[in-house]
Amino acid sequence: MERESRGWSLTELAERSTVSRAMIHKIERGESSPTATLLGKLSGAFQLSMSTLIARAESQQGRLLHKADQPVWTDPQTGYQRRHISPDSDMPLDLVRIELPAGALVPMPASAYAFVRQIIWVLEGNLVFLEGDTKHEMSTGDCLELGPPLNCTFQNESNTLCVYAVIVLHRT
Repeated sequence: MERESRGWSLTELAERSTVSRAMIHKIERGESSPTATLLGKLSGAFQLSMSTLIARAESQQGRLLHKADQPVWTDPQTGYQRRHISPDSDMPLDLVRIELPAGALVPMPASAYAFVRQIIWVLEGNLVFLEGDTKHEMSTGDCLELGPPLNCTFQNESNTLCVYAVIVLHRT
């Protein structure tokens, strides 16, 4: 468990993430599944990308990561699904495939972006990405490099599934 490997108490993680001790405890015991927003806050506190945090929980070693072995996490609130595609390695890059259901809206805190650089590439459908006060309307094939860390929202305002890739480069 990431918190324990760092020697952090529940209180310390709660303060760093702005997530209640009770909720963290429920997640750790498997009694509750975190929403994407909550996972963003926790990953920000650890200074890890969401994909790295998920992959560490379901670690697979080796240069080849078969699709059947790729960690998949689904937000219980929105149906937002993250598939960690890239193998666990010392390369400072993560490749993640996201499926955002029709009508879904997923806010992410700026803390989730403070220690990484990201590119969003729309593979299928349409994505509205709010980066602070800036609205980016993206369609299939469009690609956006994120700017400085801001509160962000991923929205699928359409009636069809939106699929996009997130390329995460860890700052070294």
